[in-house]
Amino acid sequence: VSGDASHITAPPERHEGAFRCMSMTLKCAGINPDEVQYINAHGTSTKMNDQYESEAILDVFGNHAKKLAVSSTKGVTGHCLGAAGGIEAVFTALSIYDGVIPPTANYTTPDPACMLDYVPNTARRAKIDVALSNSFGFGGTNATIAIRRFS
Repeated sequence: VSGDASHITAPPERHEGAFRCMSMTLKCAGINPDEVQYINAHGTSTKMNDQYESEAILDVFGNHAKKLAVSSTKGVTGHCLGAAGGIEAVFTALSIYDGVIPPTANYTTPDPACMLDYVPNTARRAKIDVALSNSFGFGGTNATIAIRRFS
């Protein structure tokens, strides 16, 4: 969890809140960035949020970012506001359990500023051992949960 409190409705110009949140989560969980295979993105499908989050992912994961599957489930559920993080954490846990990465629904026009693997429109089978779920809210509230396959 991190807070940047830079604006009531907009993320900071740089992505330091999301970067700090994901970085601290990985450190606290004892997970190396290259262990992560999937990120359930906050992914509001807005230019401001999606670029902000994509840049933070690139900075946290470096070259490994291009190997990550990143999807947003909001295209199916809508933005559930306060419940969004909990619902998306369930999607993330189920992706590990079922071996299916949910797609980014209605993904039709790629943004050249966002060049990751967003799992467009079709679910993907994959063995996922470690995943993150991001929630970046109004007022600079940021939360990321790391979920690892139970062994």
